[in-house]
Amino acid sequence: MEKQTTIAFVLIGVILMAWLYLNTPTTPPAKQKKQEIVKQEQTQKVDEAKKEETKEIPVQKDSASLGSFFSSKPLAEKTIVVENDEAIIELSTKGGKITKYFLKKYNNWQYKKTSTEKPYYEKNVQLLNYSRGSSFDLAFITSEGKAVSTADLSFTPSVTATDLKLTGNDSLTISFVYNTKNNGYIKKNFTFYGSRYDTRFTVEFSKLNSIIINGMYDVVWNSGLRFVEENSVDEAAAANASVFSGGEQIIVDAPSGGEKTEKDFGGKIDWVTIRNKYFAAIIAPENSDNVEGVYIQGNSHHWQNGGIREYYSARLKMKMNNTENSTESFLIYLGPVSYDLFKNYGKNFDKIIDFGGFIGLKIIVRPIAEYLMLPLFKFLHLFIPNYGFVIIVFSLIIKLVTYPLTKSSMHSMKKMQMLQPKIAEIKEKFKDDPTKLNKETMKLYSTYGINPAGGCLPMLLQMPIFIALWGLFQTAIELRQQPFMLWIHDLSKPDIIYHLGFKLPLFGIDQISGLALLMGVTTFVQQKQTVKDPSQQAMVYVMPIMLTFLFMSFPSGLNLYYFLFNLFSIAQQYYVTNYGKQEILEPVKNPKKKSGFMQRMLETAEQNAKVKNKK
Repeated sequence: MEKQTTIAFVLIGVILMAWLYLNTPTTPPAKQKKQEIVKQEQTQKVDEAKKEETKEIPVQKDSASLGSFFSSKPLAEKTIVVENDEAIIELSTKGGKITKYFLKKYNNWQYKKTSTEKPYYEKNVQLLNYSRGSSFDLAFITSEGKAVSTADLSFTPSVTATDLKLTGNDSLTISFVYNTKNNGYIKKNFTFYGSRYDTRFTVEFSKLNSIIINGMYDVVWNSGLRFVEENSVDEAAAANASVFSGGEQIIVDAPSGGEKTEKDFGGKIDWVTIRNKYFAAIIAPENSDNVEGVYIQGNSHHWQNGGIREYYSARLKMKMNNTENSTESFLIYLGPVSYDLFKNYGKNFDKIIDFGGFIGLKIIVRPIAEYLMLPLFKFLHLFIPNYGFVIIVFSLIIKLVTYPLTKSSMHSMKKMQMLQPKIAEIKEKFKDDPTKLNKETMKLYSTYGINPAGGCLPMLLQMPIFIALWGLFQTAIELRQQPFMLWIHDLSKPDIIYHLGFKLPLFGIDQISGLALLMGVTTFVQQKQTVKDPSQQAMVYVMPIMLTFLFMSFPSGLNLYYFLFNLFSIAQQYYVTNYGKQEILEPVKNPKKKSGFMQRMLETAEQNAKVKNKK
């Protein structure tokens, strides 16, 4: 039975490593010289900024292309800036829409203070891909067969001021109006609030019910979201679009390799979202009865230095009221992927947050992360301002919670070690009869009341907890750009202490993480403490090495947790071994016959062997 125990441990390790490997993003190759990195990226940022500033505005379509109802001369484009407690928002009369959305509380990953006219351009995260497409545009087909998009129209704003500020409980509505030739109009209203990320977006149509064919129009989001993190591969792994309908979230994830994916959903839609790793754009109709469906398109592109970009677009299919005047309102959210913020809306926005886990385990993992890990994490931060120290206390608490499981595992493995001499005798005695060997081994376990899976089962029971922790540390925006101490400057990124300048085969890493090395060393010490069987010694060396390489690209917050958890486990093992209750190996009275799957297999194998010998 020793073989089965070894195989069980190996399988657990393989499953863990496979899961980590499949969920581990590779980092783009590092440049060898830090000065060259800064110089090249600064040059690139300047070039991109110049391109955006000099980017030509799409030419206004002529009268014939838009038909007789939507022919007008283009007006000079005007930009209106609205600032509240959370964001700085730029709107344009070209299309009557939001073009840029800066988050005041979140900085770009490589920010250096400069004396620019608009410092938030350099400092703050800007979410919208305004150079790639349009957001909040309306598209429809006219009775003349003309395809019209409000992106091609010049709107007149309701305000004359170009810089507006809100705070606290303030609110402000800005309207953009486009007048049609039949004395009708299209009006787009944006209501902003002083201390919120969400905006109320209202669309009004007047005298267009007979002009817009079938009374159908699309609310178009073509800009997706910008990638705003240093590691685009890591960000692409978390990026997707999703739809919430009928109490279920359906995720659309762009395939790798540049392929395009398209999904068409019919019926009522509660909301549609596009997200990257830490931020999201959500469009939620106030009246889902007027939604006919949604179309989502996504594709990925290879980026410089081995990076990846993913782009998504969405079109909400809406129906107008069959009246002269039709109005529809939407909740627009542009901001951080925050569990607390999402929960407050009461619209199932919290489903956007993925706490990880295999498909079959999500039903177990999510409640653990959502109702236990995350509240505990936030509670600790109320008293401990540094998230690094929060993780230290957090890991100690998790260790105490899992103590009964690990204690049981340690005692079981201790008994297994004490039983090794007797198992060795059985091996020698029945080395030519594998069936008899397995049966006698099982009988030995039964005699001494030992469950050979006793050391594995507690580890398996802890897996949902570890996966929940993985998901929590991978997605928690609270850790973004949060320093700890010494060389650990950002708990959401790997703590790189050295760049190799080349990629290691198989693992694809080109950098060394200090915490990953410490985690590997403590894993080795822990293995040396627990694995005494000579046939399992390979695990003592292979597992720590494999895990060390896999953890090289993990966020430093996650590595810090596992390193500390290992330290606490080493201390626990030392205490159990030297000061804990000493195990006594003695036969149990009236041992019960095992009736499990393994026992039935052994009995079947023994019967088959008897039949074979008779022949």
